[in-house]
Amino acid sequence: MKTKDELPECPVATTISVIGSKWKLLIVRNLLIRPWRFNELKKDLEGISQKVLTDSLRAMEEDGIITRTVFPEVPPHVEYALSELGESMRPILSAMQTWGNEYKNRL
Repeated sequence: MKTKDELPECPVATTISVIGSKWKLLIVRNLLIRPWRFNELKKDLEGISQKVLTDSLRAMEEDGIITRTVFPEVPPHVEYALSELGESMRPILSAMQTWGNEYKNRL
């Protein structure tokens, strides 16, 4: 996780630095529903490369937004879920969904 000194002074810029990419937002959107496995996310997020998904998940785990759980099975079973901090973004995505629906209705 980044230190306060590493984050932008502006709170909006801080939020964007954590979840500002297209793919991170869509990953969070999916994880708001339930925990997902890597291949499930890859299939659902049409157009994302394996590298970008891996890098995004690692960055989000490092930032404390998601958790990665490895189940001791053969083959290994890994699930990604929102952490408590990640869950706190639910109102942000809900507001984005509301705005997106209103925008589409105006067109």
